[in-house]
Amino acid sequence: MDIRKLQKIAVAALEDIKGKDIEVLNTSKLSALFDRVVIATGDSNRHVKSMARNVHDKVKEAGGEVIGIEGEESGEWVLVDLGDIVVHVMQPAVRAYYNLEELWKVAPRRARKKGDSDAGEE
Repeated sequence: MDIRKLQKIAVAALEDIKGKDIEVLNTSKLSALFDRVVIATGDSNRHVKSMARNVHDKVKEAGGEVIGIEGEESGEWVLVDLGDIVVHVMQPAVRAYYNLEELWKVAPRRARKKGDSDAGEE
């Protein structure tokens, strides 16, 4: 399935169940494992589980593949692996603590000056 179509289905499924603060991050230049990370917030364990299950169901209905779901037991953070897209549905405290948006943000490159070395840079 085309990644744009898959992304649209996943985001619509989250919106259908009143997901909050939905954010899509393009990670294609950061990881060879997947091209997009979708992050959304749910109000409770039940809400988080329902949002993740809706993503699963809508992708399957559209003929897409769901690799797996992790975290449904607790409902604090549920990950839905769609192959090229990984969907994270989290409760607000968990989302704030792990701050995945910052993790997957591309750090700006600083201008190098003559004589700068790579020592200590990651």
